[in-house]
Amino acid sequence: MLAFVAVCCGQQANEYVQISGYAQGSNYSVKLNMKGVNVPVEVIRDSIDALIVQIDTTLSGYNKKSLISRFNAGEKIPSNPMFLDIYREGYRLWERSGGALDFGAAALYDAWGFGFRNSSFPTDEEITHLLENSGMGHLPAELPVQDGYIDPAVMGYPRLNFNAIAQGYSCDVIASYLYSIGAKDMLVDIGEIWCDGLNPNGEPWSVGIDRPVDQTADGRSMPEGLDGIWTSNGKPAGIVTSGNYRKFYIRNGRKYSHTINPRTGYPVEHNLLSATVVSANNAAESDAIATWCMVIGLQGAQVLILGDPALEGYLIYTDENDEMVEWASPGFTLRK
Repeated sequence: MLAFVAVCCGQQANEYVQISGYAQGSNYSVKLNMKGVNVPVEVIRDSIDALIVQIDTTLSGYNKKSLISRFNAGEKIPSNPMFLDIYREGYRLWERSGGALDFGAAALYDAWGFGFRNSSFPTDEEITHLLENSGMGHLPAELPVQDGYIDPAVMGYPRLNFNAIAQGYSCDVIASYLYSIGAKDMLVDIGEIWCDGLNPNGEPWSVGIDRPVDQTADGRSMPEGLDGIWTSNGKPAGIVTSGNYRKFYIRNGRKYSHTINPRTGYPVEHNLLSATVVSANNAAESDAIATWCMVIGLQGAQVLILGDPALEGYLIYTDENDEMVEWASPGFTLRK
């Protein structure tokens, strides 16, 4: 793994650094204000890299030697605080969402080709079988640990998939470390984002919101680019966008979204193209709730966002004329 350190430009450039590297299949970037931080930047860089390696070897389903891959293969694994922590968070979110988020439905996601394995197109019978034999409803609220190990055999060999939360959780892990060394102004970008305080120009952080790229009913391509720029208020916030416009496949002329409703077993079919969620709590929550919105569709997502004072959201959908329309919650600050 290679990580790089650069000085950020701006009015306070001498106080800001940027640490970049490679993680979870893409580049990551951490920008922070070194004012009040007494740890050398090289130590911060090495500590961030060590945390990213720990996350990868614990939670990545694409790393065949990670703890989750070994667990999903039916292997007994050593008890691990990070593994237990994200499992507890996943179980809590499963309960909160009424099953719209299901981190125990890895076999179902794999069957549709949007998990960790190659798949064939599942039959209705296969989906029924998967619904009856997988999911968090078959698992305990706490993973049983015996003699320092977690044994999937005790629980009937479940398979887990934390894709809907892992990148947001990774942001929170890095941010927690930065807070621990005294950092106050930061932006952690690992595909999903956590930010707090001000940027090098002394202004609240800004994040671009992608304009969904999809096809309308008549086959016209929608324009690509930024739909707008979200600006924080200088307070802690996780911001994550989830959408169906990048990952899908066509079979017999029909489009199948990568968002699977774990309660029905089938890809969702609605007009919501993307959901951007801002959470004042943590990036893991932003990550999970953005996926939750994509499962339940436009009206459900609006109710969900408006019903939680810790959340703000921005939804992009198509209307009855296949025109792209945006909806923002009252506190979502977007400039075009």
